[in-house]
Amino acid sequence: MDWLYLLQTVVLGIVEGLTEFLPISSTGHLIIASDLVNFADAPGADTFVVAIQAGAILAVCWYYRERIVRILRGLFSDPVEQRLAVNTIVGFLPAALVGVLVAGAIKTYLFNPVTVAAALVVGGLIILWVEKREAAKGRAPRVLTMDDMTWKDALLVGFMQCFAMIPGTSRSGATIIGGLFLGLSRKAATEFSFFLSIPTIFGATVYDLYKARDMLAAANLEGLVVGTVVSFLSALFVVRWLLRYVSTNDFKAFGWYRIVFGILILVLGATGAVEWRDI
Repeated sequence: MDWLYLLQTVVLGIVEGLTEFLPISSTGHLIIASDLVNFADAPGADTFVVAIQAGAILAVCWYYRERIVRILRGLFSDPVEQRLAVNTIVGFLPAALVGVLVAGAIKTYLFNPVTVAAALVVGGLIILWVEKREAAKGRAPRVLTMDDMTWKDALLVGFMQCFAMIPGTSRSGATIIGGLFLGLSRKAATEFSFFLSIPTIFGATVYDLYKARDMLAAANLEGLVVGTVVSFLSALFVVRWLLRYVSTNDFKAFGWYRIVFGILILVLGATGAVEWRDI
C-alpha cells in the first residue's frame, strides 16, 4: 500500500469537499493543490480528480434526501415538487449543451494556474460589486424561497452557471452570486445552487469518466475510494455550515479571499517561489 499516495488523496478529497459548494472554485483549488502535493503526474490523476466529485454530490443528495424523496413521490401530483424538478432540469440544460461543445477546448487551453488566478481575482471583484449593489437596493429580494422560482429564473441561473466552465470561476459562485444579481434571496440562491449541482456535477462526472474509461485501470482503486469518502464528509460539513452562514452573513469575505488567493498564486509564480505546472 502506497501511504504517500493515500495521503495525497485525503488532502485532495478534503479540498474538493470544502470548496465544491463555496463560491471560491473547487476546480481552481484542485489544480493548485494537485501541483503543491505533486499529484498531477500520478497515474490516473485526471481520473481521480473527476471521480471524487461524486463524493460531494452524494453529500448534497444525503442532506436533501427527504426533499428528493418528496420530489420523486410528487412528480406527477404535487405542483410545488413538479416546479422544482422542472426548474432543476431547465437550469441544467445551458451548461450541459455548452459543456459538450467547448469542454475539450477549455481543458486544453484554460486548465492552468494563471487562468485560475485571473478568474479568482475577477470573480472576487464581481462578488464585492454584487454585494455592494445588494446593499444599495434596500428592499427585499424578488424571490424569497427556492420554491418561488419560475422556469425563467432557473434558466437565467443556468446561463450564469456556464461561466463556471472557466477554471477558477466557481460553479457555486456563478450560480449563487448570479442568483443574487437576478433577485433571489441568499437562501434561495444557495439552495437552488445545491440542487442544480446534482445533475450538473453528476452529469459532468459520468461524461468525463466515460471519456477516460481506458484510464480507469491506471487509477488506484483504494485512492479513489478514500478520496471520494473524504470528499463526501467534508462536503456534508460545508453544506450544513453554508446554509447557516447565509442566514446572517453576506459573501464579501469570499470575494476578498478569492482576490488575495489569486494574487498570491500570480506572485508566487512570477517570483519563481513556486513553479506551477498545468494539469
